[in-house]
Amino acid sequence: MNKHIVLLPGDGIGKEVTKAARLVLEAVAERNGHNFTFEEQLIGGAAIDEAGTPLPEKTVAAARKADAVLLGAVGGPKWDHLPGAERPEKGLLGIRKQLGLFANLRPVKGFKQLLHASPLKQEVVENSDLLIVRELTGGLYFGRPQERTEDGSGVVDTLQYTRKEIERIVEKGFESASKRRNHLTSVDKANVLESSRMWREVVEEKKEKYPDVEVDHMLVDAAAMKLVTNPSSFDVIVTENMFGDILSDEASVLTGSLGLLPSASLREDGTGLFEPVHGSAPDIAGEDKANPLAMILSTAMMLKHSFGMEKEADHIEKAVQEVLDAGYHTADLSIMNGIEHGCNDMTRKVIEQITSEDTTANIMRCYA
Repeated sequence: MNKHIVLLPGDGIGKEVTKAARLVLEAVAERNGHNFTFEEQLIGGAAIDEAGTPLPEKTVAAARKADAVLLGAVGGPKWDHLPGAERPEKGLLGIRKQLGLFANLRPVKGFKQLLHASPLKQEVVENSDLLIVRELTGGLYFGRPQERTEDGSGVVDTLQYTRKEIERIVEKGFESASKRRNHLTSVDKANVLESSRMWREVVEEKKEKYPDVEVDHMLVDAAAMKLVTNPSSFDVIVTENMFGDILSDEASVLTGSLGLLPSASLREDGTGLFEPVHGSAPDIAGEDKANPLAMILSTAMMLKHSFGMEKEADHIEKAVQEVLDAGYHTADLSIMNGIEHGCNDMTRKVIEQITSEDTTANIMRCYA
């Protein structure tokens, strides 16, 4: 299978983890007889420095022609002095909007070797395995107006959704739940916001199509509390843009490190942008200290959701699991009696597992 992938390394450790992702994908392609071609473009602070904008038109044009996009990270203190509309983060928000990436999927699953690293008690995070489905192109982050009053005495931000925008993300939530454990939690603030009351109406309408899916409605404050007191009670959470942003970051404590959280941002035809949840970590950039695993797991999501390569995606996930089980880890992780490695060595360990006969045999047995 031939696929063209646009790489957006961005800033800080984004460059290092994007390189790791490419090496892993090249190993997968060679192992399985695929042909992946790569094209690198600018975004974020690097784009500001070279092109004067966080999202050059050249980047958008390349991304639109690609079969999938991999993004490293954007931002850093170097650009903190810039006004909001010119900051690196606007490149990320912009490309999501330009590509119509309305659904953000963030899986959160605890790795046994790392449960002790979570700030929560092990018995709380054990067996946690949830998926957050977040609306990505509407709501408070994109509402108009977003402005200050002329005299500077006040500000206006607007939370706006169309029914169609709500319907398509709710549908994605139901689809995801039906492929997992048939339990969907819809998170809103219906006791205060009119947009949330419409949200609930849409969920109630859509559930008629999915009689096997159990549906709960939960206020966002209650959901935030339950995420850290009983996370294993969740299967799929579907929610709007800002709530999803906050809850998915909160859920990162279940794994003990942002370095293990991948994400997928999808449009309706399955084309997507895939990125780790962590930031650009400029303090360790270029020092071979970055954790490449979230980015590597993001490539697995790309193979699964955009390319339909379930076997190859499972192969990557299995390889990451085996590397952690063997005690290998980067500095941000903590494995008892483990062996600390840098970004390059961790990437090599994963590739060794991908190319080993034992790992391939284990994956193939799952499809026998």
